[in-house]
Amino acid sequence: MQRESLPRTFILNSSNVKILVINPGSTSTKIAVYEDMLPLLMCNIQHSVEELSVFPQVLDEFEFRKNLVLRELETNGIPFAFDAVVGRGGLLKPVSGGVYEVNEAMIQDTTTHAMHTHACNLGGLIAHNLASQLPGCRAFIADPGVVDELDDVARITGSPLMPRITIWHA
Repeated sequence: MQRESLPRTFILNSSNVKILVINPGSTSTKIAVYEDMLPLLMCNIQHSVEELSVFPQVLDEFEFRKNLVLRELETNGIPFAFDAVVGRGGLLKPVSGGVYEVNEAMIQDTTTHAMHTHACNLGGLIAHNLASQLPGCRAFIADPGVVDELDDVARITGSPLMPRITIWHA
């Protein structure tokens, strides 16, 4: 299987870098705020089945989860001012491990060609949306679940009709 070739970008090594991290999961949205290496906020917002059942598709949860993140920041007195927003990487085309800046191709891949439906697909989308509201802020994903670093021999399944698909950190 061919891995997607995406440009890698790394956050500048300047001081006072403030980062918002968003990790949407199937029953929760975890967020953290760091200034340099110091954690300012870490929280886990639980979602009930009833709460999520009003959304026909996972991508329909976008505004709901984004607004929960913003509300949590406000509740904890964290100003909406960041240098970077990092989202949990979604199930896009396989990539090598690393940190990737969110771009239009990634958004398109996540919204229309995702390998599977999962809340992690919202991570980069929410990060991109929030970062776009802040001057100079950039959106990233890190080590998405589709990291593909398998050796070719590990792809052998015994049948050419059933190639091994890398998903969930292979």
